Amino acid sequence: MTSHIFEITKVATFDAAHYLPHGPADSPYTRLHGHSFQVEATVGGAPQAPMGWVADLAELDSALRAVALELDHGLLNEKPGLESPTLENICLYFAERLKAGFPGLTRIKVSRPTIGESCALSL
Repeated sequence: MTSHIFEITKVATFDAAHYLPHGPADSPYTRLHGHSFQVEATVGGAPQAPMGWVADLAELDSALRAVALELDHGLLNEKPGLESPTLENICLYFAERLKAGFPGLTRIKVSRPTIGESCALSL
């Protein structure tokens, strides 16, 4: 019998301000500014009995939204682990908070859709 591996993904959004403290003094990155962010969390694996799903999408949605809510309408630099809130560090922030509840977590993607930027972390 062939075992199928699937990936499921949920998406959440948040708006937050940040600045990058280690950039050149005249860089726009070092000034306080904000973005609308989108984050995607992907869980992979074989369907689990008895439901036949990889993980409960509602539980993934709830957990992802809870982490996004921690950051929403705040200053990212004030959160431990986000003192330098690059897209890479934001990916790590989400991964660290979701991995325990979703051991099959395979990918976190954070994007700023309005400016066409994204970063993905493969776990």
